[in-house]
Amino acid sequence: MDKVVSSRAAVRRVLEAYATPAQQGDVETEVIAGEAGDHYLLVYVGWRGNQRVRGCTMHLDIKGGKVWIQHDGTERGLASELMEQGVPRGDIVLGFRAPARRKYTEFAES
Repeated sequence: MDKVVSSRAAVRRVLEAYATPAQQGDVETEVIAGEAGDHYLLVYVGWRGNQRVRGCTMHLDIKGGKVWIQHDGTERGLASELMEQGVPRGDIVLGFRAPARRKYTEFAES
């Protein structure tokens, strides 16, 4: 299987696992997957009583054949979950880290 195709599938599996209905009031989770541009988000939207709830908890992109984690709102860490789904460590970029600091991680710099 093509590397980008398998990365897309891994990203979707991880996002969909977090999108399982964990309803709190009228708050829904939505997986937004733009495969044409390879942009992937998990967002929460709705109402909890009179309070509006919305936000992005995960943002990933696939660029140059690598999975870029742009925002990771998980406790466990998306990189670990992607590796469990078969994405090699060298194909994951921690985009939320400053470029000069990425060389100190165990992942790809760009």
